[in-house]
Amino acid sequence: MFSKILKWAGIVLASLLVIGAITYSVLAYKFNQKVNNTYAVNVRPIQVGTDSATIANGKHLYEIKGCGECHAADLGGKVFVNDPAIGTIGGSNLTYGKNGLPESFDDKAWLSALRHGLNVENKSLLLMPSEDYYRMDDEDISAIIAFCKSQPYVDRPSPEIVIKPMGKILAVLGKLPLFPADIIDHQHQQPAVVEKTASVSYGKYLSASCTGCHKTTLTGGENPVPGGATVANITSSGHIGKWSKDEFITALRTGNTPEGKALKNEDMPWQMTAKYTDVELEALYLYLKSL
Repeated sequence: MFSKILKWAGIVLASLLVIGAITYSVLAYKFNQKVNNTYAVNVRPIQVGTDSATIANGKHLYEIKGCGECHAADLGGKVFVNDPAIGTIGGSNLTYGKNGLPESFDDKAWLSALRHGLNVENKSLLLMPSEDYYRMDDEDISAIIAFCKSQPYVDRPSPEIVIKPMGKILAVLGKLPLFPADIIDHQHQQPAVVEKTASVSYGKYLSASCTGCHKTTLTGGENPVPGGATVANITSSGHIGKWSKDEFITALRTGNTPEGKALKNEDMPWQMTAKYTDVELEALYLYLKSL
């Protein structure tokens, strides 16, 4: 009797292993399809300025958009995901140093990356949050490009990207936003300039940087990073709805909420939002309160 139980247990286990192997093979195949998929997009050219004001604005945007979290403060690239299950992901060297961008990486290539999430082969970049950037106006995108191109060369090699089986599975199932080109509206027409005043409309424009974690509705929920903390509802129906403008600004500049909670920067990047201007924070507050 016991031997029969062991026999059937072995059969069940073997069947599950076979099913698991087949399922992973299918998901791995779909992952490779996504990696190798090419996109036919129209990269609209814009004028990229070189004046000091444009470069200064680009520096500010590089800081408040969190670009340095992945590409490092010196733009030389760094590892920002090192998970034994998901893999190793790093931001590339954005300078024109020995191990950075080639001289042929022109403004069109910058625009393709920022607005379409594509590399020079028209394949999707990996975990590049272009879905947060593609709606930015020409003035701001031009400023970011101008700033990056103006920085000193760094010769550091870009980190190698290695996606492990669990990372591939999560990416295919839509639980890891690894392929920005899949979720961008490539036909979107960006404005030349957005009016940058303490207004609801400007706050909506700025909130694009919040949607990666807080969702397009800004009501939060499941963290896009597997295993991460639940993301807060930042509309007026959440805690922010009870905060004054000054309390909101204090929270985003110090990481301390009116409820006495100390925000962890890895969950809510307040060290990044601390660099927002007063106008930017007031505009964002007005928009979130309007929801």
